[in-house]
Amino acid sequence: MQYGELALACCGKKIPIEVMRSRAGFYLGTSENAEPLSRESVEYWPTQGEAEDALRNGYWSQLTYC
Repeated sequence: MQYGELALACCGKKIPIEVMRSRAGFYLGTSENAEPLSRESVEYWPTQGEAEDALRNGYWSQLTYC
């Protein structure tokens, strides 16, 4: 399981990364109480499946700022 680096650095919380959705597409991030907490990936993907593949295979880039 991968945990959000920005969620930990900016919010002090160790939370698993999951596929999330926004108007821009699917991204990797964290949530708390069903609310987005951090966006972890630089990339957005057009489909949930592509985002899930990226997470599973490590084909994504970590954002470096909160």
